[in-house]
Amino acid sequence: MTSPMPAPVPPPYAAPTGPRLRSPAGLSRAAAVLLGLVIATDLFACFADLLEVDVAGDMAGDIAAGRALGDDVVDRADHADALYGASGIAQGTALVATAVVYLCWLWRVRVNAEVFDAARHRMRRGWTIGGWFCPIVNLWFPRRIVADIWDASAPWGARNGHALINAWWTAWLVGLLVGRFADSSSRQAERADELREAAKAMLISDALDVVAAVLAIVVVVRLTRRQEHKVLSGRLPAPAFG
Repeated sequence: MTSPMPAPVPPPYAAPTGPRLRSPAGLSRAAAVLLGLVIATDLFACFADLLEVDVAGDMAGDIAAGRALGDDVVDRADHADALYGASGIAQGTALVATAVVYLCWLWRVRVNAEVFDAARHRMRRGWTIGGWFCPIVNLWFPRRIVADIWDASAPWGARNGHALINAWWTAWLVGLLVGRFADSSSRQAERADELREAAKAMLISDALDVVAAVLAIVVVVRLTRRQEHKVLSGRLPAPAFG
């Protein structure tokens, strides 16, 4: 008498592969708060720049008139230099912290956008992070990636415009280039008038950074809302946010 055949064992459950939707709301709020911190440090830097411009102008005027620098001018110069250095440290710290959270948010909205419309993306997913750090291509890859995410996250059938993204990227890019010019000019300056011109350039750079950070907050908030609205529309090729 033969024993009955054992019941077949079902194969282990395999989780679905590929991109899945996850809510970017928490990361967007954190990124917006940190971008606000960037704005605060940039405004502090603008104040330090103005002090540097003012005292360098007074020093240049005294030197041109053949007068010795007074103790008050020297004290103001030391104070301005101290604030200038402190503002640079504050900006660098805020920028690093913000970049970490911002890139986490950007990665999440990029993955979501692939679920919405994978055909919209001109760059591989890895460029979402790498595009910011590779020389030369970092001048346009990040803007292209954000524009593709924006298009893929648009309401079904809606026309897309990139005016906001273009304004944000232009302010960021011009501010970055002016800042590098100002930093180089400051390092090479040997006269008070040259220091004054370098400080003026840095003031422009820091002001553009403020504009770029404000626009970046608007991009983060609006892009997150676009994705949330698309999920709420109910017309998705995948489950809603997990």
